Amino acid sequence: MPESRNRRKKAAYVPPPRETAPKTNPTWWVPTMLTLMVLGLAWVVVTYISQSQYPIPGIDAWNLAIGFGLILGGFGMTMNWR
Repeated sequence: MPESRNRRKKAAYVPPPRETAPKTNPTWWVPTMLTLMVLGLAWVVVTYISQSQYPIPGIDAWNLAIGFGLILGGFGMTMNWR
């Protein structure tokens, strides 16, 4: 029976080296994120309790938009939280 030719042996796969340390956020990231969410919630609650007269008088329903904008800013920061 004929013998098969010798094939070259391939070198074993060596994965590329990993980064040594994972990326982290600055120390101000989490406090700012939480402050935006809590401040936005408080803004919306004050707007509802005062029937859109406060925190800024005269802009009526835009007070809700400001409050929800603050909340969305805080939640937006959670997407980059490491």
